[in-house]
Amino acid sequence: MRDPKRIEKFIRKLADYWKTYIPDWRFGQFMSNFLGFVEHETKRDSFFIEDDEMNKLLDEYVKWLHESR
Repeated sequence: MRDPKRIEKFIRKLADYWKTYIPDWRFGQFMSNFLGFVEHETKRDSFFIEDDEMNKLLDEYVKWLHESR
């Protein structure tokens, strides 16, 4: 079984990034854009990506967002 503590860690990071970099986006916009980025970058369905990799991809996405502005 996966460690349930991973959820809180990921959600905190997601909230921090959302508030810091894109507070004007709605949740659906954030998730749709992020998951589009994930599938474009990995060429994989995000449904099958493990949480630790998704966590790293979130870091990459926010870095890409920040650099592209």
